[in-house]
Amino acid sequence: MEPVKILVVDDEPDILEFLRYNLAKEGFEVITASNGEDGIRKAEAERPSLIILDIMMPVMDGVEVCRYLRSKPEFSRTIITFLTAREEDYSQIAALDVGGDDYITKPIRPRVFVSRIKALLRRSERAEVSESKGLIQIGGLVIDSDRVTVTREDEVIELAKKEFELLFLLVSKPGKVFSREEIFNKVWGTDVIVGNRTIDVHIRKLREKIGDHYIKTIKGIGYKFEF
Repeated sequence: MEPVKILVVDDEPDILEFLRYNLAKEGFEVITASNGEDGIRKAEAERPSLIILDIMMPVMDGVEVCRYLRSKPEFSRTIITFLTAREEDYSQIAALDVGGDDYITKPIRPRVFVSRIKALLRRSERAEVSESKGLIQIGGLVIDSDRVTVTREDEVIELAKKEFELLFLLVSKPGKVFSREEIFNKVWGTDVIVGNRTIDVHIRKLREKIGDHYIKTIKGIGYKFEF
């Protein structure tokens, strides 16, 4: 079995080597790049399963790199996680809004870092167990986008249209933190004006119907689906 390929993009040589060493020690194949443009070239040439991007880089920052990669169909399912400063909420939100799956805050602790990377890969593998013809089976739920239905142990769960769309968005990438702005744009659209509590109300209703353990609140950022 071939090792999982990971691309690490960071302009600080010490951090780049630190991350490369700790990932390689766990058996991953690690490719590195020292700026955003080089990162894009390496991504297109190597097609890694997971990409780690530093937010702040010269030439092209991590957000720009992620936005570019997500515009390409071949990277729509690639896991992308960011490295951010601990208290930079605005950077974390920007990273998620352009399609990032997660973020890891600095300073980086090796065991926590490797654990987060492995968890991202596991969630991605589990989500692909059954995802064909608009059908997703995940965490005991069966979500059918063609029929717009959700079932659990053969019991149909009645959801309103926007509740279904919100749930389908969250389960499309389990473990990914969706920012509130991203949820608004993808579920309600940029041309629709809704109240600030709209998402919270729909999340509350979803939890009441499918169970309150699936959808996690990330304070100040948004929501994610876990199972």
